Amino acid sequence: MNEFGRLEAAQRYTVPGLERGLRILTAFTRREPVLSAPELARRLSIPRSTVFRLLSTLEQLGLVERDGSGRDYRLGTGALRLGFECLASKELTELGRPILERLRDITGCSCSLVVRDGRSVVYVARAVVQTPYANTVHLGTRLPAHATLFGRVLLRDLSFEKLQQLYPEEQLQAATPKTPATVAQLYRLIQTDRAHDYVFDQGYFEPNISTLAVPVFGQAGKVVAALGITVSGNKHTPENINELARSACEAADDLSSLLDHVAASRH
Repeated sequence: MNEFGRLEAAQRYTVPGLERGLRILTAFTRREPVLSAPELARRLSIPRSTVFRLLSTLEQLGLVERDGSGRDYRLGTGALRLGFECLASKELTELGRPILERLRDITGCSCSLVVRDGRSVVYVARAVVQTPYANTVHLGTRLPAHATLFGRVLLRDLSFEKLQQLYPEEQLQAATPKTPATVAQLYRLIQTDRAHDYVFDQGYFEPNISTLAVPVFGQAGKVVAALGITVSGNKHTPENINELARSACEAADDLSSLLDHVAASRH
């Protein structure tokens, strides 16, 4: 079947109402958690009357809810539940969660498991120590890959050409003065990172927050996730950093081995 035939077949099995409802759900983002029906209609090029009916249906299902004004909408607990169930069902998170909890208990620091989705990193599992920072990052939180240490770990398998395709712009958006300004700078940082077992920096994405990140490998030695430790404050001795790195690398190796074992058991 040629490309046109595949496209025609896909369109034949598309349910327009469902597609429009899902487009409404995906219009809500961390930056814009509240949207009005007229705004959704304008953005999605869907008639207002249709948007109102779809929102009413989604509200009945608990997938959206009205905000305090009673006019605008936000994602409901039903949508959050779907997201959490998706994250929890993933093999990586099921295997990684007890490893993160053990690493947290050993280090006394909040620990995270992060994957890449395009230009973003997404937190898929956490074991936290209650600090002010612990409340700013949650399951499902998305951060820019180019501006985080987790992202640098997760981008390490990309060639310079692939990295350019991912970031075609001339200047990368800066989160802090430490953010690389161009793809070339980002690529050089990643290549330097590859020579080490872990990446550590203070205030790289947020002031007064130190992060140590290590890769988790899947089949064929490809990076499938980044495992990391987050510490409030910037006072760290080389001995302390080395101890955290050793514990994090051991945890990442354990998770990589488990993933290999599960993959091998399927063959």
